[in-house]
Amino acid sequence: MKFNINDKVTFLYESGGGVIIKIEGNKYFVEDETGFDRPFYENELAIIHGTDYKLSEIENIDLTEDNVITTQKHQVLKEKQVGSIKAIDFWEIDLHIEEIVETHRGFSNFEILTKQLREFRHFFKKAKEKRITKLVVIHGVGEGVLKEEIRSYLSKQIEAEFYDSDFREYGKGATTIELHYNYK
Repeated sequence: MKFNINDKVTFLYESGGGVIIKIEGNKYFVEDETGFDRPFYENELAIIHGTDYKLSEIENIDLTEDNVITTQKHQVLKEKQVGSIKAIDFWEIDLHIEEIVETHRGFSNFEILTKQLREFRHFFKKAKEKRITKLVVIHGVGEGVLKEEIRSYLSKQIEAEFYDSDFREYGKGATTIELHYNYK
């Protein structure tokens, strides 16, 4: 997945996130929550779709059913007075190998699949930690091995419901995951 300037992102290998402010070659410079500019590679970031946010405050949002509304496209939170957070729509990750590593020359199919699944599991775990309710995983069509492995993993997750993503937006190569949390 190629990112653009002003895209909101989360860090995959550490807590936090920010906004992409500059792109130089294969490095993305992200202004984090503290105002510092930090360089990251593409495979270290995941896009966040939504409006204003501060990732450090996401855990404090009340996501009870009364605070969730459904739109034609996806679920969003009703406006809340939690810092500058207004809405969180969903997180998205593209698992095409070209989006994960700079070059996959010399990788076997097994190594590629293993890398893609490792990225997916890490992304899924981070989304659960942040209590994100909707994810879109772009896995491509191909022979369907990655899709089946992802869905096999998801079928063992009690809180996860998954289905084909909107064909008009993603074609046949994406899965939408809705995560349900116990809000007691």
